[in-house]
Amino acid sequence: MKIKYSIVLCVVFIIIACNSAKNSKNIKQDSIANNSKKITVYTTASNTDLKLTITDNLGFQEGKQPLETEISVYVNPEKTFQTFMGIGGAITDASAETFAKLSESKQKELLDAYYDAEKGIGYTLLRTSIHSSDFGSVSHTYIDEGDKDLKTFNIEHDRKFRIPMIKRAITTAGGTLLFYVSPWSPPAFMKSNKSMLKGGTLLPEYYQPWANYYAKFIKAYEKEGMPIWGLTIQNEPMATQTWESCLYTAEAERDFLKNYLGPTLEKEGLGNKKIVVWDHNRDLMPRRANIIFSDPEASKYAWGMGFHWYETWAGGEPMFDNVAKVHEAFPDKKLMFTEGCNEKFDAAKYQFWPNAERYGTSMINDFNNGTVAWTDWNILLDQNGGPNHVGNFCFAPIHADTTTGELIYTPSYYYIGHFSKFIRPNAKRVSTSVSRSNLISTSFLNTDGKMVTVVMNHSDIDITYNLFVGTEKTIVKIPSHAIQTLVY
Repeated sequence: MKIKYSIVLCVVFIIIACNSAKNSKNIKQDSIANNSKKITVYTTASNTDLKLTITDNLGFQEGKQPLETEISVYVNPEKTFQTFMGIGGAITDASAETFAKLSESKQKELLDAYYDAEKGIGYTLLRTSIHSSDFGSVSHTYIDEGDKDLKTFNIEHDRKFRIPMIKRAITTAGGTLLFYVSPWSPPAFMKSNKSMLKGGTLLPEYYQPWANYYAKFIKAYEKEGMPIWGLTIQNEPMATQTWESCLYTAEAERDFLKNYLGPTLEKEGLGNKKIVVWDHNRDLMPRRANIIFSDPEASKYAWGMGFHWYETWAGGEPMFDNVAKVHEAFPDKKLMFTEGCNEKFDAAKYQFWPNAERYGTSMINDFNNGTVAWTDWNILLDQNGGPNHVGNFCFAPIHADTTTGELIYTPSYYYIGHFSKFIRPNAKRVSTSVSRSNLISTSFLNTDGKMVTVVMNHSDIDITYNLFVGTEKTIVKIPSHAIQTLVY
């Protein structure tokens, strides 16, 4: 009997041990499943109330071979590319003048909307003009006309509206913004047409005074507690505009950089400022890069190249491939989108969805072609698309109706936010591709280990797609004319 009892006990212990091991294995598997990365999906979609709204929380599963009939986005975490610097917009005289007309509560709302990463979309980058652009009530400079020695130089004009707004933006952003500046035109007396408007060229005898002007501006702004990261040489140097403009051929910009601006900034103790060439559309950027970057004496002063999106003015599609070609030819030079906005303001089109999709399309393609930073134009305009002293009224992501005091958020604001709120400075772009042309996508890996994948559906149909990340996948639904950010 004792032997039989012992056998029974042994069997019981074996069963208990097996069950314990099985339960332990299940607990371990559950633990692994619970620790696997979760995916939060944020969506903005046309004809819905979805605006950077959390629409799904997903998990990964084994990524089996997709069928040809399936639509997929492929992310390869093992392949990384350029380091991301930031996204932001320009505080122009127009933005600052409009801002000053708002109530204190609406001013705070606007600053939070742009520069607070929790309450808003987390801008980390800022551009402004060296004296006036077209966006402002008046054309102005910082010196008396004819003062080639710059003895009258002062930035008093900017103290009324622009500087206070910039300082508040920097504070809202946590104390730092990547801040760069651009001139639209030298003073009239320095130019061939004796006007700040309608093109003209910088006269050779004023190359040095004009180079000195940049240095004085940077020092004056930095004395006000606004550190400047860099500058572009000339806004849109191949466009004769009705507003402030100045023409430089590729050779002229090269020579001004290597013989005057570069050496002057070094002499003035500003050699650490990043100089960005071109600052115009994608169509002509390859030749400008070839001329300037192939000259060692000019190239040593050039951090990289800035570009805009307005090449479609002549018809045709955006020239995204030119961005890739410059990056391919000069991989040591950085690429920065320095300006874009939707032209021809019309208050009936505040919620016009293609305006937002223009942003999404540009940002995804520009980043995938090597761009490290992306800058919108005016962060704020009034209900007329201004003020603009030559009537060049345009859209901004947010408008202020200065008669009612209300802020008007356009879809463009939310589309930009799908990038700027989630992709943070020093993130690395990650290899991403799609299997069908009705989706476009890009991905970045943040320094905290979070991956961010942006997917845009510019088609008229809702789409269910696979998101493959390495050997894992999840299944996501995206509405027609929508953009999603997936954080995991």
